[in-house]
Amino acid sequence: MTDATVHVEEIGATALRVTVGGEIDLANSSDVEQQILEAISNQLIEVTVDLRDVEYIDSAGLRVLFTLGTRLATLQIGLVLLVATESPIRRVLEVSGVTASIPTRPA
Repeated sequence: MTDATVHVEEIGATALRVTVGGEIDLANSSDVEQQILEAISNQLIEVTVDLRDVEYIDSAGLRVLFTLGTRLATLQIGLVLLVATESPIRRVLEVSGVTASIPTRPA
């Protein structure tokens, strides 16, 4: 089984920073998604997901990001991904279309 860590930090009353590390794949994507979604309240204006410490992401992990983007758009909550510019993870996000639908900033 692969390991992923999810750390949630409230930034004031209206923003949330979620730092994810390790590997996000089929074995743990449901747990990662659940931890992120449980932290989100309707009072938020923006959620930042920091993926700098992610070493691997597969299609199940990409689904988590797309699902999160769709849910937050429905709730009118902004979503930003932080990803290192030269990381393999950024390339996966670009090729899969994640960066075209979710704002992504260099970390």
